[in-house]
Amino acid sequence: MEIVYERVAGIDVGKKILAVAVRTPGEHPGKRRQQVRKYNTFYQTLTEMVAWLTSEGVTHVTMEATGIYWRPVFHALCAAEAPLEVLLVNARHVKNVPGRKSDALDAAWLAELTECGLLRGSFIPPPQIAAIRELTRYRKKLIEQRASELQRLGKVLEDSGIKIDSVASTLTTVSAREMIEALINGERDPAVLADLARGVMRKKIPELRMACAGRFGDQHALMCTLHLEHIDHLTDMIARLDSRIDEASLPFDPQIQLLATIPGIGERAAQVIISEIGVDMTRFPTAAHLASWAGLCPGNNESAGRHRSGKTRKGNTELCAVLTECAWAAGRTSTYVGAQFRRFHRRFGKKGGRKAAIATAHTLIVIVWHVLAETTAYRDLGADYFTRRLDNPEARKRRLIRELEALGHKVTVEPAAA
Repeated sequence: MEIVYERVAGIDVGKKILAVAVRTPGEHPGKRRQQVRKYNTFYQTLTEMVAWLTSEGVTHVTMEATGIYWRPVFHALCAAEAPLEVLLVNARHVKNVPGRKSDALDAAWLAELTECGLLRGSFIPPPQIAAIRELTRYRKKLIEQRASELQRLGKVLEDSGIKIDSVASTLTTVSAREMIEALINGERDPAVLADLARGVMRKKIPELRMACAGRFGDQHALMCTLHLEHIDHLTDMIARLDSRIDEASLPFDPQIQLLATIPGIGERAAQVIISEIGVDMTRFPTAAHLASWAGLCPGNNESAGRHRSGKTRKGNTELCAVLTECAWAAGRTSTYVGAQFRRFHRRFGKKGGRKAAIATAHTLIVIVWHVLAETTAYRDLGADYFTRRLDNPEARKRRLIRELEALGHKVTVEPAAA
């Protein structure tokens, strides 16, 4: 194969040891010289590795995205005196030859693919974006932990025969919290507990009296106390993260406000989207490239003229999750995106909500690309867009032709005789 880059290196990354293969021009024309060394992953040793790569005149370095272990290596390479082009590649794209598997051979294989220009690096966010990404992902984990802790609290109450969550919408309401704290403090009279209801909950006092009668004991009180303390701790941590994310997102506030004009996308969701894809859309030539990278488009699997499963590929799970949530939210709006979600839902049937959400998430990611690439606010086409389009005679004709062709007919349209 043609050599595109003359001086390259491939790194097989592990937790404790990494193998480095350097390929440079050989002594004779057309020959290649290969050197393989192994280093431990302490930062001081990594600087020695970088110094060796610099002395060999390496210009391109490739390594696989192996968990979290690639990060210290990447940061050490970025701190090199001579600029290095660092490629972080998907492990699926660099499968080695079966039967030849070792750290040194993997590093050499990466170097061979790199020198031929056969690898494309993954998206590595700039430091500012990476900081927001770390905060938003941790916030999501804490929110999930809080939801799990609320479920554990509900199980304790269920075991004691207390059915507050069967009457209240959730255990996080002020009324439910006061009833649980009263139970912990020793109150057992259902009438007194039900009278703690506030606001619209006071209309449900008769049901609450029945819901608060049970076998709540000391063990239940202890478990509820622990769960409530943990929930309060998680809530405080989430609030601190929210404040820190707001501060870190200030440089990107114009882009966040533009994304917030899209139906279903709020300020928090916009922060997550920017933390995952950044604000520079030049690395995605088109919106279709971004949708493919995110894993929000049908898979392309054709062989011998036969189309196989079109299941979506594995993309950015965090981005897919937030856009799917936004799609569900947009489905309840009187907008073009909402109308499209409902249209998809009708097409896929009663159990097609998930498919409709993913299809609408694809629409949202396309809109996100245009909003960020063109730095312009979203302009809605209207909830009646599809109705208006079908009222057009030309649109109705095209739709009828497509339906007939889908049934296997060949359609020829000719003007009627005068």
